[in-house]
Amino acid sequence: MNNKTSTPTLKSYVDPFRIDGSKEFHLKAHKPGEKGDLSKAAAEKLLGDNRGRMRELQEKLYAQDRWSLLLIFQGMDAAGKDSAIEAVFEGINPQGCEVTSFKQPSSNELDHDFMWRTTNCLPQRGRIGIFNRSYYEECLVVRVHPEILAKQKIPPALVTKNIWRERFEDISAFERYLARNGTVVLKFFLNVSKQEQRARFLDRLDMPSKNWKFSMADVAERALWDKYQAAYQDMIRHTSSPAAPWIVVPADHKWFSRLVISSAIVGALEKLDLRFPKVGKEAQEEFKVVRAALENEGKRATNAQTAVDKAAAAKAKA
Repeated sequence: MNNKTSTPTLKSYVDPFRIDGSKEFHLKAHKPGEKGDLSKAAAEKLLGDNRGRMRELQEKLYAQDRWSLLLIFQGMDAAGKDSAIEAVFEGINPQGCEVTSFKQPSSNELDHDFMWRTTNCLPQRGRIGIFNRSYYEECLVVRVHPEILAKQKIPPALVTKNIWRERFEDISAFERYLARNGTVVLKFFLNVSKQEQRARFLDRLDMPSKNWKFSMADVAERALWDKYQAAYQDMIRHTSSPAAPWIVVPADHKWFSRLVISSAIVGALEKLDLRFPKVGKEAQEEFKVVRAALENEGKRATNAQTAVDKAAAAKAKA
């Protein structure tokens, strides 16, 4: 298969995991260990094809300067967000792509609305923006840890039992606004199993090169697994839409998760019918003048060099 990866083929690796609000969503129905009846070698070959196609499409996206692409990555600790971003975007021109990771909010960020810090990092037209975690943390970790919500300085009268439904509504409206202004939104939940997370944590402890990734806070959050799964279930159910779908990515096998993610990105870009801008007649006439000048410049340089060579040869004979 060449770089022109078949769209119908890619859909078969995306559609089973795509959630757009058209059907009832149940997280437990999505298996983290799904492999799509593929071998690792076959999936890696397809991933390579997708990378090639992404490079072509990104160049057109940048040149056309009309659309932008926002990719949101969410998942439990050790779900593979960082490595997925690195693997999928290998070889992509960094000029047109920016990754933003959102950690614990600063005091300045807490003095603004919960969308403020992410809004400032949205991609420009012609660019791809990647959010490693995002405003969705406000419906996940903040929901699981009510003490964080208490630090956000929201007027008490506004903190009611409806706050999560209201945040879902605000996020959905915001993503609809982005879509209406030319930003394509794709959201990836890397759905890792509790067993695989345990194995990856142990791997981080066993390998010195991965020790830095481990934190005791990861263990504390793991103890809240069921609460996080419930929060993800509710969040995905209420924020999925055709304009900003969730892709519930099976994440136990990294090689398959990367194929699903790259296939979704290629499919979304191909729908935009991206093209290089056409040059008008006036510019084409200017190009002719420039071409003639450059070609004549080359001829003059060649003639001058010929004269120098002849003079040198005559001098040598004398």
